[in-house]
Amino acid sequence: MQDMTGQTVLITGASRGIGADTGRIFAKAGANVVLLARSADAITDLAAEIGERALALPCDVSDYDAVAGAVQQSVDRFGSLDVLIGNAGVIEPIAHLSEADPAAWGHVIDINLKGVFYGMRAALPVMLKAGRGTILTISSGAAHGPVEAWSHYCASKAGAAMLTACAHKENGDAGIRAMGLSPGTVATQMQREIKASGINPVSQLDWSDHIPPDWPARALLWMCSDGADPWLGQEISLRDPEIRTAVGLA
Repeated sequence: MQDMTGQTVLITGASRGIGADTGRIFAKAGANVVLLARSADAITDLAAEIGERALALPCDVSDYDAVAGAVQQSVDRFGSLDVLIGNAGVIEPIAHLSEADPAAWGHVIDINLKGVFYGMRAALPVMLKAGRGTILTISSGAAHGPVEAWSHYCASKAGAAMLTACAHKENGDAGIRAMGLSPGTVATQMQREIKASGINPVSQLDWSDHIPPDWPARALLWMCSDGADPWLGQEISLRDPEIRTAVGLA
């Protein structure tokens, strides 16, 4: 396991699923973990479970001032911000373009795309001042191909993937490690929402087809190691058997 002792990791969307398991995995590796989500109760409970090296900060990632404030609180509490994990994301409401509610469609962009940018914009000055830092973004196969009734999700994930590539392009030479993780389908609440929609082949998958949320969490920890450096500025796919082997997954 990658040793993260003394490092501070900020995780958005930390109330459940991949984000919650990421908090647990990084804490076990010795990191200070800052848990961001709109659900105050869930992250407060998770912080209590993890212990004194966890900080729960209720935060709406679609609000830049809130995100910037959370970054500052992280530094004030732990003295640094070493890893940013842009995990917060939503997919509801699932709808065809011709029927999509414009406000609801835009709100997904606010969370999935602007939220990723806001995290980077707030964290990068701190990391650049320190001369190092790692930025990891949860991506998706939907970033690279259209999926019926997921126009908001596909567009936002494609944008987030490009933001991550830009973060590497602009800051890689300054000690910033930036890359994406495409986990495949994961057994989380989002998959329950997709299943309930009954639209497109993804909704027809059996629950047993999805990987557990601790797999991407363990991959994210591995991505903080030198072993992931060949993928800087790119995207790592958990569908790749070689990657699963490198991470130590069955």
